[in-house]
Amino acid sequence: MSYKERKPRSFQDIKTLDDILDFLNTQYTNQTFTIKYSIEKRLAKINEILEDKSVMVVTDSDYEPDGNIILYGLLDKYFEIDLKVEETRGPGYFKCKIQCLRKAERGRKYLRFKVSAEKVTATNFKISKHTIELNNFTIPTTIKVIIEQFQTQHLKLGDVVKVDLFQPGDAILENIRKTGKALFIEDTSKPESYKAMNDDFIDLKDLLGDDLDIQMKKNIEKGYKSLIMCPVIYITETEQSVPFAYIQVISKQQFFSLDKVIEIKGLCFTLVDRIRDANTMLIQAHQRIVDISVGGAKIMFTDQNLKKYVSRTRGFIFDVVFKLQAPITIYGEIKHLYSDPDDNLFVGVDFAGNSSRKDEMKRFYSIMKPMEIDYKNRLMKERKDKKKTE
Repeated sequence: MSYKERKPRSFQDIKTLDDILDFLNTQYTNQTFTIKYSIEKRLAKINEILEDKSVMVVTDSDYEPDGNIILYGLLDKYFEIDLKVEETRGPGYFKCKIQCLRKAERGRKYLRFKVSAEKVTATNFKISKHTIELNNFTIPTTIKVIIEQFQTQHLKLGDVVKVDLFQPGDAILENIRKTGKALFIEDTSKPESYKAMNDDFIDLKDLLGDDLDIQMKKNIEKGYKSLIMCPVIYITETEQSVPFAYIQVISKQQFFSLDKVIEIKGLCFTLVDRIRDANTMLIQAHQRIVDISVGGAKIMFTDQNLKKYVSRTRGFIFDVVFKLQAPITIYGEIKHLYSDPDDNLFVGVDFAGNSSRKDEMKRFYSIMKPMEIDYKNRLMKERKDKKKTE
């Protein structure tokens, strides 16, 4: 089993073995643990602490650990115990050495409970094939091809047309990338044209200072009359703005107006739409939601394409479909993921956003509330039944 944690939970370690044993003896006596990363819910107990400070763990007779067992439980806060299996004493009966115990620094915010495929499922996954990394200036080849094609299709916009990626080293381009603002020089021979007319534009007079005359001279020597540069801003699924490319249009024959700037800005949106369409996969497979809360879910992926792309992305958009209800579209940020021996991929997600449809999350909460109440009632009944049999 492989496990990756993208968004680690904050833990406080209980370091010494004696402190761990004291915790088990005084705070968690005769309580049931759950085995972490088991596909079906498996309960376990520590039914004996041996003289050498190892422990005996008993669980389902068909359970076969891979050499280690992680047990978790809940008191005031979530906690985990890492165990190393030293000896199998019988079916579902193991002698284990305690490795460590850690308690969550914060209590769990939302009640999480297991659900069946008949009650709720996940489908309509929208996943980016590639992640645009702004800091490293790395763009997938497929997106570069789209940018090159876009430039070729719009060469008639001006005498010089360039659609390219931001690269380090140029002060003007760097300012456009950092601010997300456009550059408009209506008349390259007039110093006042290098000033920003409003907050939507960068101010070259302020940016270049004493070097403005040098820039003006370069533009005039190259025969430039007017110049427009607009950033291409990609909005990720997490609503992060990523200025990664720009459109530059230069005229040697006439002066551009604000109408031309508006046209170029519109083309930036068109380019982003093309990139998004090419970079997004829609996979309509139905996948099982193992457990869910108001704040997140664990999803089991069996579809091969989903397993391939989910592991590469930071998160994805998908529909949560409750029985007899219309789909609810949610963005899930990946918190952790792991695979089981059957190559199923389990992904824990935090609900980090939702669609813009009015009252959609209100509807989600209204569905979840009675499910939470039903789960709490079942827990109370199980505890009462357990006490009767003890």
